[in-house]
Amino acid sequence: MIRCAKTSDLEELEAKRAALNARVEEGWLSLAKARYAMGAKSVGPLQYASRMEPQVCVRASEAQDGPQTFRVIKVDAQTPEEVGPSEASLRRRKGPTKPKELGSAVVPQDPLNWFGILVPHSLRQAQASFRDGLQLAADIATLQTRINWGQSQLRGLQKKLKELDPGPA
Repeated sequence: MIRCAKTSDLEELEAKRAALNARVEEGWLSLAKARYAMGAKSVGPLQYASRMEPQVCVRASEAQDGPQTFRVIKVDAQTPEEVGPSEASLRRRKGPTKPKELGSAVVPQDPLNWFGILVPHSLRQAQASFRDGLQLAADIATLQTRINWGQSQLRGLQKKLKELDPGPA
C-alpha cells in the first residue's frame, strides 16, 4: 500500500518543529538562569567530565515496505535485537564461578552532578527541555523521512503513468 504525504503529516511536522524550537529556547533560557544563579564559571565547559558517556542514542530502523523510523533509546537499555543471538549460547549450570567485579558494571552518571550536588532547579529544567527536544528531533526525522518517502513514491507512480500514457499522438 502506498502512503503519500498527507496534510496531517505536514501539519504534525510543523507543530513538532515549533515545539522543538520552544524546547530548545526554554533549555537555553533555563541554562542562562542557572549560570546567573551559580555564576558564569560554575556552569561551563570546565565542569564537563573528562570522559563523557552518552545517556541515549538514536536508533534508526527501516521497515520492509516503508520509510525509516528513528527512536531515542537509553544506552543501558537492551532492545530485542541485542538480546537475541548474544544470549542464546549454552550455559554451564554448575561450574567454576567467577567473582563479579564491582567496577565492571558502570552506571552512567547524571551530567548534572558535574556541576555540584545541589544544582539549581533551572539547570534541571534545562536538562529536561533538551531531553524533550531530543525526542522531538527524532520524531521530526521520522516524519520527514515518511514525507520524503511518500513524495518519492508519488513521483515514481507519476513516471509510470507517463510511460503508460504517451499522450496525444
